[in-house]
Amino acid sequence: MMVGTLAVVLVPFGMNVWYSLFQWKGGLAPMRWYGAGNYVDLLGDAQFWLAFKNSVFMIVGIVVVPTIIGLVLAAMLFDYLAREFGSRVAATLRAMYYLPQILPIAVAGFVWSWVLATQNGLLNSVLAAVGDTSPPDWLGNPDIAIYAVMLVLVWLQLGYPVVVFMAALQRVDPELYEAASLDGAGWWRRFTAITLPQIRPEVFVVVITATVGALKVFAPILILTGGGPEGSTVVPSYYSYRNFFELSKVGYGSAIATVMSIVIFVIAGVLMWLQRRDAEGKAA
Repeated sequence: MMVGTLAVVLVPFGMNVWYSLFQWKGGLAPMRWYGAGNYVDLLGDAQFWLAFKNSVFMIVGIVVVPTIIGLVLAAMLFDYLAREFGSRVAATLRAMYYLPQILPIAVAGFVWSWVLATQNGLLNSVLAAVGDTSPPDWLGNPDIAIYAVMLVLVWLQLGYPVVVFMAALQRVDPELYEAASLDGAGWWRRFTAITLPQIRPEVFVVVITATVGALKVFAPILILTGGGPEGSTVVPSYYSYRNFFELSKVGYGSAIATVMSIVIFVIAGVLMWLQRRDAEGKAA
């Protein structure tokens, strides 16, 4: 494991930090020492700060909304639908929610590009059919493109928390729900008093892993918008990629990647500390 961590994480990260100290176009081009210059340039780069701000939208679309909806769906599937209609119905719905997770991101991206297309797109065709004569340009309007991307991310991510939370609910004693029902507790009361406290460790796991994924999201942006229109959907990983490969500013792209790696390490560390503190509080 140590060898794998060294080869996959530490050595590439160290090389990335080293490259970030140079101005370099890549390949056989000369490397010119720049020190902390790339990081200083980042501080005044409006496009980088826009990308950083867009990471907040990615966290909402990948962490906040799917986790909340996933909690409610998992509880409904486990505590209501499975009891009323049988476990097979619940398992089938769970698999349907998880389907976007196993689709290749390229396939999902191109499908949503068609759904959100301005001309002859599925969504705008439906809007036109119900009388909307000027449907929105979902991916071409700088004011709404980020929200269209968030919609796609929610769809892609939703199955992950549903599956994790339903697996967690399997270890909850069914007699807790039965006793609560006999005492007259409705579904919402059982959800807040039994479901949420019992699966808090899994909630932390989903939040941590999804937050890391949100901070390094790349493929949906590349396929859906390419960071546009007018840079309105650019995120740090895509901005780093663009500097690396399109603008031939390897050192600058490395600086962006280094900064975001540190941000991810810090946020993940804080979330893991909170999880450990919560677990110790429950044990005490």
